[in-house]
Amino acid sequence: MKVKTQRLNVIRQLISNHRVRSQEELLNLLETEGFSATQATLSRDLKALKVAKRPDIEGGYAYVLPEEDDKSGEDENGDVFPVSGLESIEFSGNMAVLKTRPGFANSIASVIDSHAPFEVLGTIAGDDTILLISKEGVSRPDVINALSLFMPGLKKKLL
Repeated sequence: MKVKTQRLNVIRQLISNHRVRSQEELLNLLETEGFSATQATLSRDLKALKVAKRPDIEGGYAYVLPEEDDKSGEDENGDVFPVSGLESIEFSGNMAVLKTRPGFANSIASVIDSHAPFEVLGTIAGDDTILLISKEGVSRPDVINALSLFMPGLKKKLL
């Protein structure tokens, strides 16, 4: 069990200190640290650490640790993630369509779902579009205010 704990700690350090984009890349980094693991073992380790992939500002996707996923970082435009990938929001009844930059929809929908605001029933994400369904009787301003609590700058994206 000691080896597994050490391996998990090294994986945390590698993901924190490097932009890791694939399991193959992570396996190579682990080998340079003296750890040998199969892809299946690495996959279980990533699941145990609750590591996720999210769109990278430089393009593509990169692994992030759960505590990093909740931090808001600024991109080159000064936008705060995840709003930096959000293009617009438009409402129709108790639904909203959120347009995003390509590849950002799943990440932004995941942030919304993980915060689970009372006003939101759920989201469905594609590559660059999110369908958000609000609960019956909840007003649009209530939805916007709830989302703005963890997505600063959201109100600027309203159509």
